[in-house]
Amino acid sequence: MQTSANFIQSDLLLKVSDNTRKVIFLVGVVLCLTPLVSPALALLMGLVIAQFTGHPFLHLNHKATHVLLQFSVVGLGFGMNVHSAMQAGKEGILFTIASITGTLLFGYFMGRWLKIEKKTSFLISSGTAICGGSAIAAISPVIKAEEKQISVALGCVFILNSIALFIFPIIGHYLNLSQTQFGLWCAIAIHDTSSVVGAASKYGTHALEVATTVKLARALWIIPVAFMSTFIFKNKSTKVKIPYFIGLFILAMIANTYIPQVKIISPYLITIAKAGLTLTLFLIGAGLSRAVLASVGFKPFLQGVVLWISISITALYAVMHLA
Repeated sequence: MQTSANFIQSDLLLKVSDNTRKVIFLVGVVLCLTPLVSPALALLMGLVIAQFTGHPFLHLNHKATHVLLQFSVVGLGFGMNVHSAMQAGKEGILFTIASITGTLLFGYFMGRWLKIEKKTSFLISSGTAICGGSAIAAISPVIKAEEKQISVALGCVFILNSIALFIFPIIGHYLNLSQTQFGLWCAIAIHDTSSVVGAASKYGTHALEVATTVKLARALWIIPVAFMSTFIFKNKSTKVKIPYFIGLFILAMIANTYIPQVKIISPYLITIAKAGLTLTLFLIGAGLSRAVLASVGFKPFLQGVVLWISISITALYAVMHLA
């Protein structure tokens, strides 16, 4: 344990005591729960802390981000209308099917061409195609992926997520995308739900509604892709984890649409949910240490970048000319 601690400390740009690291980290957490910090700034704060002083509770980070993201997404449901969400879902269904299928196929052939280990390549492709870290977490036990393979895929996805959160709103405004177009583009081309929501929330309320609805509809594709994975990797003994929180998100939308009393408290629930998502992005950034960044490797990262750029450009063209 002491050796591990020394390794972590030696990898940091600023040497401080454990108590100081905890204080700096907790100050960051508190700031993320205030209106002073945007999702993008929260992610940047987390990245800075990861490089300079380190995450003092890194062993709890994956579980915390997983639970916090699900809680926050359900909370966002209280700010959405069922009828608007169904319309957004209809608009995104064809893009969803085409982009997921195309990304998985392109990822397979690219992985073979680059001679990347099969499970690592499949996890990167699945994370890019569906919903980032959530897809990787759900599919990795199905294919019996090793810890190193999972870490490489997660590192690749989270690095590109971080970039997308900053550049997508800039591109959207430059191209004068409508809120519907931007919401669709985010949901298709950004990996993780947290970054999709973070980018869309900066663009507008309707963009956030479209992006969240379409992204969660994409997340349901974890189930058929996971089942398909059992045959590809010849492993029929592992149970597939169904993302039940999507059902709670739908119930929250229904309650907000049809129960007048819920609308009274929904603004408070949405405020809490957005603060939770901001904190989620801070924790994701704080988990991207130099060791994690270095562990990704060139070829897997190249696969992730090419897949991401391909789906981003294709989806952008589609929402601008076909939607």
